[in-house]
Amino acid sequence: MSKPRILIVDDEVFFRHLFTDILSAGDLYEIEAVDSGKTALDYLTRRQVDVIVTDMIMPEICGLELIRRTRHFNPAPDIILATGNATVETAIEALKSGARDYLIKPCNPEQLRHTVKSCIEQRRLLEENSHLHSQIRLYQRGQQLSGQLNVESLFQSALSALLAEMGSDRGLAFFYNQKSISDVVGTGFDDDVAANLACLLSEHTSVMQQATILQADDCPEIKSEFPDLKCMWIFPMNTELREHGALVLCNPSNSEMPEVLPVENLAFLSEQVAIGFNNACQFRGARELIYTDDLTGLYNHRYLHIALEQEISRSERYGLEFSVAFIDLDLFKGINDQHGHMIGSDVLRQVGNLLRECVRDADMLFRYGGDEFTALLVETDTRSSKIVAERIRSKIENFDFSTGPNYTGRLTATVGHATYPIHATTKDEIIELADKAMYLGKHDRNVSRSASEINDRQSKAP
Repeated sequence: MSKPRILIVDDEVFFRHLFTDILSAGDLYEIEAVDSGKTALDYLTRRQVDVIVTDMIMPEICGLELIRRTRHFNPAPDIILATGNATVETAIEALKSGARDYLIKPCNPEQLRHTVKSCIEQRRLLEENSHLHSQIRLYQRGQQLSGQLNVESLFQSALSALLAEMGSDRGLAFFYNQKSISDVVGTGFDDDVAANLACLLSEHTSVMQQATILQADDCPEIKSEFPDLKCMWIFPMNTELREHGALVLCNPSNSEMPEVLPVENLAFLSEQVAIGFNNACQFRGARELIYTDDLTGLYNHRYLHIALEQEISRSERYGLEFSVAFIDLDLFKGINDQHGHMIGSDVLRQVGNLLRECVRDADMLFRYGGDEFTALLVETDTRSSKIVAERIRSKIENFDFSTGPNYTGRLTATVGHATYPIHATTKDEIIELADKAMYLGKHDRNVSRSASEINDRQSKAP
């Protein structure tokens, strides 16, 4: 059997030699090195390559463009992007473009070897089963799964694929950390039931490192609440960032687990899901950096528009209401003018912490800009949003803001709130109405106003 062929593409001779030396250890691969993307494409027309390790920034054809152009080769090589000019944006673009992995120069030798080895192992598995139509179908499905950058979408697709392969109609997937469980997706279970089962299973899945068959008889707490659950095949997912998830395939309703299971097929799909999960977690982390306010740790105004679009879609799907609250700190400019911007920034951080105490974990908070904040209150009608708005106003009014010996004082806030779809039916409308309600309250300060009051006040105006 011929050795896997690795192509190194870098315009710097130092890294071409370095990567060649690292990957030459053990004489496992046939290695070639070229100095440009153009030369690499020419090489691919003559020789089949298994893995390309390429630089990001190069003359004429950059690493991202090389990824796009290699898609047309059959079979297309796996590409590992290595760069010393790493940014969140380039990492996201690389993963979206189809890079297998993304490494930062100077690369840890073991990390590079492991990444290349992982690519080769995955390709070997494909090649060994390429003669089977079912394996081709699985590979294509796996590629779709590994390319998912949204955890919930990945879970939905993965659960559907694995259950179909196993021949079952029940399962769930979930994301968990030390604080909570989220992104619960269930098939064959109601949402509340799936969430409850995920909570019970998380204690078991958190310590798993490989696929495990869990018998319900070994879990009394699960057996008592789910007597028809007899067996669960659990595929844990873990990342280097210590994020965890799990795919759980349950025995079909009112029957045992199938006697013959497509173990190899399920293992392959679960590996692709694990790759997708790692990519999705990296993307989620990158998104957090892009859409998080550095000062308060809340989301910024850019993410508000994305979150509203998602919530509108969810509201339309399930017939739910939600509300938006705009919070503006009264006379905050005076703090900056009298005490300096450092004191002002510390006060804003404290406001961010106060807002977290006023809303639920499911709600979302944003620093809209300057001394303005926004709260997205999910599944919240007008009456409930008024309660939350008053809670926020009162919390800020009664809090002693302190930044050490330099400043101690009180602050008030004016809050405006609007509800979808009662007051508005579009993203822009609900932002505008919540903002208008807040400005309506600015005439009095330290009050909360609903969008329902806007027309009432305007009609009473002389």
